[in-house]
Amino acid sequence: MLTTRAKRILLLGGTSEIGLAILAAMRLPADCEVILAGRDEQALKTAAASLPCAAQTVPYDATDLARPAALADAVFGEGPVDIAIAAAGILIPQAELDADPQQAGVLVQTNLTGHVTAVLAIAERMRARGRGTIVILSSVAAVRPRKANFVYGAAKAGLDAFGRGLADSLHGSGVRVLLVRPGFVVGRMTAGMPPAPLSTTPDQVGAAVAAALLGRGDVVWVPPALRLLAGAIRLIPRPLWRRLRR
Repeated sequence: MLTTRAKRILLLGGTSEIGLAILAAMRLPADCEVILAGRDEQALKTAAASLPCAAQTVPYDATDLARPAALADAVFGEGPVDIAIAAAGILIPQAELDADPQQAGVLVQTNLTGHVTAVLAIAERMRARGRGTIVILSSVAAVRPRKANFVYGAAKAGLDAFGRGLADSLHGSGVRVLLVRPGFVVGRMTAGMPPAPLSTTPDQVGAAVAAALLGRGDVVWVPPALRLLAGAIRLIPRPLWRRLRR
């Protein structure tokens, strides 16, 4: 795989398994700089030490909606960002959300609202420069939320719609939006859960995104067969859809 030509990369969710897999698959050159943004300072430092290029860490909490503009000012104040990857996310079992609606709010803020506020701030600075790429991690769960995880699915559906709208709003500006729709990802977030059909891994998602960054497409399904499955999912009658356990 070709090495990326990006010089500065921002990863929102700096300890994200998928986000770090994307960076690894990009084969970053030594003169590249990565900014890891997240909450766990020690985990961020560990992740930074694993990268083959210069890296810095900055505090970022997706539930703090007052922070994104300041974060964008600080990061872009030190130089332009070529690629921003929005990878922050959490997955909480639906039963726990049913029992504690406040946790549902945290999930939605982390997986949707936090991305909207941060990515809008980033997009405006890239638009002013006339170039840049924004990678948004959506999910096949956005296609049709299921009763087994409908709050998570709803948040991803909102993020997916936001990504598509953002791409349209930036058309012709020189700023590209790459929307990523992986299936069930076997990794830290889904530990203990039985894999779903067409499951994937963080490394496979990372490789697919790295390849897509070298192309010109605006949506990447991981694995590619999910595109056909998503079309079929939309056609399932609702009474039958309700009977699915997961």
